[in-house]
Amino acid sequence: MTKKRILSLAMAAALSVSLLSGCSGNGGGASATPTPNGGSAPSAAPSDNGGSGTASGTIKIGGIGPLTGSAAVYGIATKQGAEIAIAEINALGGLQLELNFQDDEGDPEKAVNAYNNLSDKVQVIYGCTTTNPCVAVAAETNSARVFQLTPSASSTDVTKGKDNVFQICFTDPNQGSTAAKYIKDNNLGSKVGVIYNNGDAYSTGIYNAFQAEADSIGLEVVEVQTFPDDTNADFNVQLNAVKDAGADLVFMPIYYTPASNILSQAKAMSYTPVFFGCDGMDGILDIQGFDTSLAEGLMLMTPFNAWGDDERTVKFVEAYQNAYGSIPNQFAADGYDCMYAIYEACKAAGITTDTSAQDACEKLIATFTGGSFSVDGLTGTGMTWGTNGEVSKDPVVVKVESGVYVTQ
Repeated sequence: MTKKRILSLAMAAALSVSLLSGCSGNGGGASATPTPNGGSAPSAAPSDNGGSGTASGTIKIGGIGPLTGSAAVYGIATKQGAEIAIAEINALGGLQLELNFQDDEGDPEKAVNAYNNLSDKVQVIYGCTTTNPCVAVAAETNSARVFQLTPSASSTDVTKGKDNVFQICFTDPNQGSTAAKYIKDNNLGSKVGVIYNNGDAYSTGIYNAFQAEADSIGLEVVEVQTFPDDTNADFNVQLNAVKDAGADLVFMPIYYTPASNILSQAKAMSYTPVFFGCDGMDGILDIQGFDTSLAEGLMLMTPFNAWGDDERTVKFVEAYQNAYGSIPNQFAADGYDCMYAIYEACKAAGITTDTSAQDACEKLIATFTGGSFSVDGLTGTGMTWGTNGEVSKDPVVVKVESGVYVTQ
């Protein structure tokens, strides 16, 4: 894989509109979404004369994620990635997919309300995008026996004790242990500081696995600092603590909003360690008004690199850019892969528009866990699932260089 494609640089230079500007307020269902350049996104609903698929051959999918609020970049991306996949799938004819996506604002209670709005209208639930809302909705879908596939809620709490809930993202413990090994094996830092959100299941889950692996392999963690909520804006105390401890690498299993503040404040105090994050940090380059030079040298684990040069990635990036005027992040790729996984599983299980949600749930569980079902996607080749709902695939480490990801 080449480190930088000419196309990627051209796209990066041409794009001035972030994912936030390419969305509608509540993302009401399967209609086309206006794009920044006045065009239209691929419709997620089949047309009356589009191929052999008709409304009678449509699988109805309910999507849930944040389209507004602090986590909107993630939800918008998962929605738009799914829409690209659905447009491709429906163009094939035959079995069709229809997505009704509801805004949960990243809030568990609102996510459950969104599910209640969808529950009698859909056969499969796609989502939620973030962990805490997904845990709340998973309890509802498990009780009602509705199949659920999340693109990006990575905590093991999402699937624990729920045989109907599956993930397409790798889990938090996997990220934490893999990050510790990668840092140790590549000599990225001799003394490690950690800053994480101890009020968030995603951040805490990754940290706990990271610390356990670091202890096991002899990676020295010299300072651990926490903060209570992603709305936290002042990180000078945490940064001074890890700096004073001599940390030459700071591990941050956090989301992009607090990470952007940390990078800015670190520069202000002339603190320049290696910063290393996980998939929740993907999207930091898309924040409106963020100086991307602050992220130069940032390393993170992600299953998708939009600047990769394989044919599947190039095709997806070009389709996404044409539809939405921006380069897709990992969450968009996860959403794309989710739709193809649902599509292939529905075909394999014989799901039709007349299949009840409950019958579809049992058939899809059997398909995903049967041992012969696998999916090749943007975020992994030969993805398979265990009975615990976790996907089997490996993360990729990238580094930000001149405003793009470079696979390490």
